[in-house]
Amino acid sequence: MNSLAVDDAQDAGAAGKGRPALPPGPRMPAAVQAWQWTRSPLPFLDSCRRRYGDAFTLRMSHSGTWVVLCDPEDVKRVFTADPVQMGVAEANAVLGPLLGRRSVMLLDEPEHLTRRKLILPPFHGRHMDSYADMMSDIARREVARWPVGEPFELWPRMQAITLEVIMRIVFGDVGHDRLNEVRTSIEQLTAWLNDPRRLAVLSVLGPRWIASDRGFRRARGRVEQAVLGEVRRRRMEGTDEVGGDIVSLLGRARYENGAPLTDKDLGDELITLLSDGPTSTSLAWAFERLLRHPEKLDRLREEVRAGEQDIYLDAVVKETLRLCPPVPVVVRRLREPEWLGGHLIPARTVVAPSVYLMHRREDVYPDAGSFLPERFVGQATGTYTWIPFGGGVRRCLAASFAMQEMKRVLRIVIGEVDLRPAGTRSEGVARSSIAFVPDRRALAVVGAA
Repeated sequence: MNSLAVDDAQDAGAAGKGRPALPPGPRMPAAVQAWQWTRSPLPFLDSCRRRYGDAFTLRMSHSGTWVVLCDPEDVKRVFTADPVQMGVAEANAVLGPLLGRRSVMLLDEPEHLTRRKLILPPFHGRHMDSYADMMSDIARREVARWPVGEPFELWPRMQAITLEVIMRIVFGDVGHDRLNEVRTSIEQLTAWLNDPRRLAVLSVLGPRWIASDRGFRRARGRVEQAVLGEVRRRRMEGTDEVGGDIVSLLGRARYENGAPLTDKDLGDELITLLSDGPTSTSLAWAFERLLRHPEKLDRLREEVRAGEQDIYLDAVVKETLRLCPPVPVVVRRLREPEWLGGHLIPARTVVAPSVYLMHRREDVYPDAGSFLPERFVGQATGTYTWIPFGGGVRRCLAASFAMQEMKRVLRIVIGEVDLRPAGTRSEGVARSSIAFVPDRRALAVVGAA
């Protein structure tokens, strides 16, 4: 019996006796696993799933031991577990320098739920209804600037749309110069983060280097200065007491004890909202997939131009998020041992339900590697099998907002221009520092009218 088999047998024996143990996994050095994860995480996940099954262990320098899960019952167990037993801040340490450690995404329970209640209202109900026309108007103005008859990259155009949308929602109508200051600072930070050269440094030095990098601190500091400058200006003018934008709404929000959000808390929440990379990337993938499947593009165009209900449009959005989810895993750190994947996983281990692997299960999604929006026409999504926004009490609070924005932008583009592929081959996945994007940035051509 080789050493890998011995290790696996020992783990299985320990689990069978009720002692903490880990599922099998690759035995390459932790630094090599970290490089594999940083450089090409999706093929790495695929190869581990093929060899080790629905639960496997990764050991990576700088972030410790992970147990990756993709069985629906295990994912359900993580998402429905007592959230106090599932730590988030430490497990997501890489996001701390970007979002701020007081972001709701990085708060552990019970503080997370308390903060979530303050932030949730702008993303539901009448506020959501008020955003719809504005989203369409911004998309329409952007489309009018697109070149005709020559290839151009859709991903940066989607970034421009989603950034403009979220800035208008966060700050309202504050004037061009003030918004432009925020826009410029965010674009500079995004450019820094999306530079693929950061990947090699990240795999060697780990996430802590980001916070110590002078270029990052300078770029992130400009965003914070611009955002908090607008917040303080509102407070001095008293305009945050009457506005319906998110700055005003959160400025008026109060905890149950009557305390407001501090400047630090408010700044981190606003930067989190403004760091809206996933929606633009998902839109780029939606167009890339539709352009490779002209019959599906034609079906969607017919529905949009006929002014029908968004039945197929909704299915296209859901299938895009299934096939190309914004993140490959969500992570939690166990505070107590937990039975998962047939093993009693030790406390302090990071457990990582894999969105990517779950969405590729053939027993849940037949022909899982294909783009088939039809699978969602008239079909509800599974609570623990369609998880692009995570799940449980930590499900992305802006999920409905993101879905609405994708539909609005798709409807405008499909309805107003004849979009065509700029080449014959499908685009592969390219890894930037914070996103999985089409490797030619969703190259397309607008046909002549």
